[in-house]
Amino acid sequence: MLWSMIKIILFVTLVAAATLGAINLMEVEGGIQLTIGGLEFNLGALQSVIVAIVLIALIWVMFRLLGLLVAVLRFINGDDTAISRYFDRNRERRGFQALSESMMALASGDGREAMAKAQRAERFLGKPELTNLVLAQGAEMSGDRRKAEEVYKRLLKDEKTRFVGVRGIMKQKLDDGDRDTALKLAEKAFELKPRHEDTQDVLLRLQAENADWTGARKTLNAKLKFGSLPRDVHKRREAVLAVSEAQAVLDEGASMESREAAIEANRKSPDLVPAAVMAADAQIEAGSPRKASRLILKAWSAQPHPDLAAVFARIAPDETPQERLKRFQKLIDKQPDHAESRMLKAELLIAAEDFPEARRAMGDLAETEPDARVLTIMAAIARGEGADDAVVRGWMARAVTAPRAPSWVCDSCHNVQSDWTPVCGNCSSFDTLSWTRPPTQAATSPTGVEMLPLIVGADQPNGPDTAPEPETGDIVDEAPAEEPRPSP
Repeated sequence: MLWSMIKIILFVTLVAAATLGAINLMEVEGGIQLTIGGLEFNLGALQSVIVAIVLIALIWVMFRLLGLLVAVLRFINGDDTAISRYFDRNRERRGFQALSESMMALASGDGREAMAKAQRAERFLGKPELTNLVLAQGAEMSGDRRKAEEVYKRLLKDEKTRFVGVRGIMKQKLDDGDRDTALKLAEKAFELKPRHEDTQDVLLRLQAENADWTGARKTLNAKLKFGSLPRDVHKRREAVLAVSEAQAVLDEGASMESREAAIEANRKSPDLVPAAVMAADAQIEAGSPRKASRLILKAWSAQPHPDLAAVFARIAPDETPQERLKRFQKLIDKQPDHAESRMLKAELLIAAEDFPEARRAMGDLAETEPDARVLTIMAAIARGEGADDAVVRGWMARAVTAPRAPSWVCDSCHNVQSDWTPVCGNCSSFDTLSWTRPPTQAATSPTGVEMLPLIVGADQPNGPDTAPEPETGDIVDEAPAEEPRPSP
């Protein structure tokens, strides 16, 4: 409001001043006399001022026209002028509009339209670093892999876009199943941009698939260095790589090196079951059963597991069932309420033929966690107590249709494996296997399969051949590829 008032006052003041000046000029006597070609012009003071202003305006217009003429001549000659800059800005505007339309087409899934707009943008802009990526993605989306690879190779020629070109070709090789070439390209991409998290993950996965544990450790350390991996996860995955390296050394027959590698892996992650098992076996082989026991007890405190019980049994393989039950009590007491501890105690009591105590050890697991292994143990207990065949068959029938016992399950693809591996055998993901209950009922627990000969063999007076075909056949078919775990 105040500024508007000031502008109005200034305008009125200027108009008043111009009016006052014109009046004063009209009152001034004399003027200018011009003689042109015999013609004489007498101009008063006010008229002289007006003529002077018009002359100044005409001169200014003439200079502008002369400048325009010079600019046209320079434009025709190819020099940079205001005219050329105008046309350049117009081309740039149309190029960026085409690029924007190509990106919109790419986002909407129209690959061919994205390619056409990207090519149009390239004609206007002349900036391949902007348009080639959209062109390559549009070619991939429309199924023209040859065109996409051609564009990615063009990107390799420019240092600014080389990383994008390498990653594009790497993904194509991964889709084609050429893992060796993809690994080399991943290493090159990692060299160009070591901070890139997706490149780190792809390289780590490919190195783990190729059992390149040394290279995988370098990549893992880079992930920690650049902040793309939490320290606790890095510690666990470092242990996973150490276990894998120890297993590789063990396969080569270098017992002392494998022993040291296994112990180092367990030191880095004591709660990693495979590391604890390998380290305990290494201590047993070295004649240190007390150290092996400490390793297993510590790992059992973190996560009870059948493999830990199996290696704990290997510490004293010749002991009697009663001696084994007494020695295992220290292990069970670490996690007395855990389902694995209760089932382990029940299995030991079954081996010692104390079936009533085995039933008490199982408690309410058959109601709260009725998986295949629990129900199979209950069938063995019923058989040992001398229950009717119908009761035993009832437990067996429930075991066939019960949820699966915990197994190694991939967190990414939910693939189930009987043995732990650093890389999922189905989706090739690294360090994604967890000991958990499988989502489907495709198979029963290996521990449950171990007890079937005991149950089926005594189910009928005539021996195992007379056992109910549908029940036992279904159980065996459920886990055809799994190897039985050693029983404690």
